[in-house]
Amino acid sequence: LAGSVLVAVGEVAEPLLSLLVEKARQLRVGPGTEPETQMGPLVTAEHRRRVVGYIEKGLAEGARSLCDGRELVGERQEGYYLGPTVFDQVRPEMAIAREEIFGPVLSVIRVGSLEEAIAVVNGSRYGNTTSIFTANGKAAREFAARVEVGMVGVNVGVAAPMAFFPFSGWKNSFFGDLHAHGQDAVNFYTEQKVITSRWF
Repeated sequence: LAGSVLVAVGEVAEPLLSLLVEKARQLRVGPGTEPETQMGPLVTAEHRRRVVGYIEKGLAEGARSLCDGRELVGERQEGYYLGPTVFDQVRPEMAIAREEIFGPVLSVIRVGSLEEAIAVVNGSRYGNTTSIFTANGKAAREFAARVEVGMVGVNVGVAAPMAFFPFSGWKNSFFGDLHAHGQDAVNFYTEQKVITSRWF
């Protein structure tokens, strides 16, 4: 799992983006066989073309590129390498905000309040996971209760729980009848029996 949309509330956006872009530019892209590599290639040429297509869509729709991963592959011209791309001034209706990219592209949407941030999350057709980073317990509780997703993180990067918790996406992030982990998975492999008895 990876967060593909970052919703920045209020004045936090500027210092956050400054640090984020600095760190993104420092990531070393290369083959997994090299110890200095921090981010490997995409899986196939088609996958790389698809992700590059989203970068081009983002630019065409008016998002501002703060870091273009196509320029960060260095001498790695052979292979499916693509560095991290960070977009700012993204609007919720843009393709890079609405669709799952499955590549190193981060879309930053700026909002003025927690209420607006919740609306952005709930406006997505997907509902697998989301996280909030805050020092405000009230904001964290409200966010966790109101967002329409199956897994919510508070001050954790990826809200992917351990196997005994359900991996419970909602909306278009859920496939099938049961969730993959947790009690649903136990029930799938269990033949249940109920015995109702009364003695006089």
